[in-house]
Amino acid sequence: MKFRLRPGSVARAEDMLTACVRECAAYLATGPTHAGLVAAVGALVVEHSDHEPSAERAFDAVLKVGRAALDAGEVRLARRVADSAVALRNSSKGAWRLRGEALEADGREHEAIEAYERYQALAGGGTEEVARRLTLLRHKRAALVEAGRIVSDALLAERPAPEAKAALTGAVERELAGRGAADPGMRALAGAFGSYARLSVEAPMEDPLLGGSEPIGVGDFRAQVKGRRVCVVANGEELAGRGLGKEIDSYDLVIRLDSFQTHPAGTGERVDVHAVSHRSGGPGWRRQVDTRLVFGEKPSEWREAIRSRLVPGAQRRVGDRSLSRPVRDPALIGESRWAVDAGTGFTVARLLDFLDVSPAIDLFGFALPGQLRPEERQWVLSHARGVDGVRISLR
Repeated sequence: MKFRLRPGSVARAEDMLTACVRECAAYLATGPTHAGLVAAVGALVVEHSDHEPSAERAFDAVLKVGRAALDAGEVRLARRVADSAVALRNSSKGAWRLRGEALEADGREHEAIEAYERYQALAGGGTEEVARRLTLLRHKRAALVEAGRIVSDALLAERPAPEAKAALTGAVERELAGRGAADPGMRALAGAFGSYARLSVEAPMEDPLLGGSEPIGVGDFRAQVKGRRVCVVANGEELAGRGLGKEIDSYDLVIRLDSFQTHPAGTGERVDVHAVSHRSGGPGWRRQVDTRLVFGEKPSEWREAIRSRLVPGAQRRVGDRSLSRPVRDPALIGESRWAVDAGTGFTVARLLDFLDVSPAIDLFGFALPGQLRPEERQWVLSHARGVDGVRISLR
């Protein structure tokens, strides 16, 4: 197979390959100790100097050197080799995947996204591993973009990862000192910072058994509720007898809880978001919804609920770990005074109030007995803008 370069560029291809071989050989002069990388470089040198060199074998040898360099932690060499591979064969999915991995290892995550996307286009989708890496990088970039809007730093998402993290940390400290923790912009910035910090140490969704659902984080959920009139509907026959179905269904976003059941005339039929405790069973898990938020204080409890209760195909999106315990999570609301496993209704109400991006946040049925713990009820009523029968308005 010949290199796919413009007519008359065979010499340039040879020069490019020769330059790559020389750089790899120069690396050997530094006295490396990683046996796999030494062997890969040696095989490339032998192939390049063969009396009748094969373009195909030589290119495969280049990719193996890049892979061995990554395994050895020689990120600079891996990047140089990956760049050479892409220049030699721009339509090689292996070259683009190598470049994506080398860029990611070097902290140049916004460039890694482009390389992985090119790999997927050439590979017709590619592997699940690359898809997971790409999802993680996109979530991290989204958090940086959101933070950059708040602090007016349009280039924050373009910086290498170490610089971006340091700049974001500094911005949070400055904004906190200037705005105070209660400022809505500061809350949004803290949410973006928490998402980015968490994603820097773990993927947005650890469990693979999502049935085709898309994992979403705090930033995604914030975008989902932003600018929309939201209502949260409690469970119980007493509320169902109030005849509020049409009013509830008229909201832009309807959130229902745990083992909910709909009553067309009493509480309406729409359900856009299902918020559910890891302890809850019932038919709510099987109801078709756009988004399902699963709450669990301990990671093990949350993962077990995702594995054992999530019904494949019953939801388009699933909240990731950043949304699993929003009230007590120090990277989000961070209020440890509340009870472990706060009530589902209170958790949703507190999260919506914290995000502070919805023009209307109405709670239906939470004034009724048994819906909230005493301390939760006190917080809700003290933050309410109005109470009208069974409706409590936070906005």
